[in-house]
Amino acid sequence: MTRFGTIISAVCALFAVVAASEAQSAGTVQELSLPSRVLDKDYRYTVYLPDGYDDSCTTYPVVYLLHGASGNERDWLDKGNVKPVLDQIIAEKRIPPTVVVMPGHRGMWWVDGDGEKSETVLLTELLPTVEQRFRVYAERAGRAFGGLSAGGYATIRLAFTRPELFAVGMALSPAIYSPLPPSNSSAMKDPAFMKDGVFDADLWVRLNWQSLFDAYRSQPLRVPLYLNAGDHDRFEIAYHTAVLHRELSRLQPDATVFRVVDGDHEWRVWHDTIGDAMTYALARMKAPLPASAAKVGAPCG
Repeated sequence: MTRFGTIISAVCALFAVVAASEAQSAGTVQELSLPSRVLDKDYRYTVYLPDGYDDSCTTYPVVYLLHGASGNERDWLDKGNVKPVLDQIIAEKRIPPTVVVMPGHRGMWWVDGDGEKSETVLLTELLPTVEQRFRVYAERAGRAFGGLSAGGYATIRLAFTRPELFAVGMALSPAIYSPLPPSNSSAMKDPAFMKDGVFDADLWVRLNWQSLFDAYRSQPLRVPLYLNAGDHDRFEIAYHTAVLHRELSRLQPDATVFRVVDGDHEWRVWHDTIGDAMTYALARMKAPLPASAAKVGAPCG
């Protein structure tokens, strides 16, 4: 074999080793649904299970990752390409192995507004179902939530209204417009905020973070929050997020971060920053709990 051939063979062998390593550390995705009594229809969600989930009895932290207003349960996978990001940051030990749940509820902005009871389904049907079906923590210290745009809006709401449920939140380009959404926002025509065919401005104000902040400030729990926005965001979300960050910095200066990144209100921003957000979140959550030696070999509960 020539020297050139030897080099080519070595390079091919190296690529094969890298590919095998990536395949061995790759998580799996399940597409599931639950029969929702609240909605009287099936509620779809996808679940990312880290590599090794099926071969152990480990209990894992769980992250609930919400899509934007017009999305579905596959948005983070198909548009955000989040699976290889999760595979990589777990393999690099930037975060521990983690279960990630991605529900789907088009429109509704994850709130109990003028449309379907999206928040009720999320908290009273999805969370219990996930905790019964998968080996994830059923406690605040092992749960996080996050989302983009409308999902980021919901992240802030849940942090302020249900701080006892989640250890940390990640709000990517959160659509937290004040006093009202701009005319080009989907919120202006979303069922969550439409009453008799007209945008319900009073409801928007009641549900948005400023109306919730005093109650959050008056109770003892604090939810660390990761915030970001693109510097060219067409909805000026960097400005609205900066206003929120100012208030959070005064209340919980060691439990909030705000990143302004290059980009618009777009998937490139969310794909490029979800790894940073997950790293922030998992550092503040309970680590995976391996099965005790007494349980080795026994069926997982």
